[in-house]
Amino acid sequence: MFRTFGLAASFLAAALALTAAPALAQPAAAASPAARPPPMPASTAPNDYANRANWLCWPGRDDACASDLTATQVAPDGATRIQRFRPDPHPAIDCFYVYPTVSTEPTRFSDMKIQPQETNVVIQQAARLRAHCRLFAPMYRQGTLTALIYYQTHRRAPGAAPPPPAPALNYDDVRDAWNYYLAHENHGRGVVLVGHSQGSGLLAELIRNEIDAKPAQRRLVSAILMGATLNVPAGKAVGGDFKSIPLCRSDAQTGCAIAYSSFRATDLPPPANTFFGRPRKDGAGLEAACVNPASLAGGAGLAKPYFGVAPIAGQAQRFQWVKGKTIATPFVEPVGMLTATCVHSGPFHLLAIRIIPAAGPRAQDIPGDLIFGGMVQKNWGLHLIDANLFMGNLVDIVGDESRAWTAKGGK
Repeated sequence: MFRTFGLAASFLAAALALTAAPALAQPAAAASPAARPPPMPASTAPNDYANRANWLCWPGRDDACASDLTATQVAPDGATRIQRFRPDPHPAIDCFYVYPTVSTEPTRFSDMKIQPQETNVVIQQAARLRAHCRLFAPMYRQGTLTALIYYQTHRRAPGAAPPPPAPALNYDDVRDAWNYYLAHENHGRGVVLVGHSQGSGLLAELIRNEIDAKPAQRRLVSAILMGATLNVPAGKAVGGDFKSIPLCRSDAQTGCAIAYSSFRATDLPPPANTFFGRPRKDGAGLEAACVNPASLAGGAGLAKPYFGVAPIAGQAQRFQWVKGKTIATPFVEPVGMLTATCVHSGPFHLLAIRIIPAAGPRAQDIPGDLIFGGMVQKNWGLHLIDANLFMGNLVDIVGDESRAWTAKGGK
């Protein structure tokens, strides 16, 4: 029905009552879902991606990706310093970003109107990559949260018939946007594909269908696929979902993939109904890929997070990063606070996040857990902040890849 789903922070609570841990009391609606699936959007015709209105972000335009990304760096002792963001005015490569599930529209697929949900998520997950690349981010008719709830509850209802199939508008749009970009804007440049959750799932399918072992693979600098399962043979770097695209193992490597799902180390092993980090049922001998952006070669590494300062789901007020201080910038960068390591835990292969205690007045914890009914939903891990946790690392990686791509003559 849908490709990989992901839920934006602001809209998860409504779905959790229907999709989260079985131990939670389920509302009556879960036992008797609507008899019919949500309707299709008003238009199912192909989008014209020559129309810039169908792009969330476009290079050189004053849009969401040109937003203020100023951050306050917070040292372990609570000292702060303002960090200004400066995009590269002449980047050597491009980035193509596909956002996760953010739409609460009542239809099965969203429309093409840019809403605050889309602008907020691209600011959090991709805008900072303009430090090293031109950023293209298409709007697309994504599978909505409304549809996710319907299909989850319909599937669980006793005696429910299989739901009717739906056209893959979300994938078709991403493919069409990619083909337009490739034909009209790429001009032989290298490109990093970046996605989260539903966006990662769609990009993985795009890679399988349009890039892997095809001429377009020559343009692939890397694929950053956060918060979705990418199957690989256990212990191997290539194979599984992709035929010839290996996992990234160094910052000088190009043509490779980064994939991971983040969890607190203190929450491992995760609950059995965890959504991420396990191979799909059709993956005999496979495991979920885990590539640590903080240490591509493996082992532990220091994460370089950028957290949005505004409240996220389940939190009524801003997180207190330093006692007695208010962070006035849009972002905060807690320096030297987190480490990350890929770990196997039962059937799961996950990126374990550990907090380094601070002796000073800086916070001893991070926001990002999904909270519903006052309870942390541990089966979601740190899905909400997969991108935020490593945004500094990812910016560094894209910069290193750009230099490697250029040194190789764009091959």
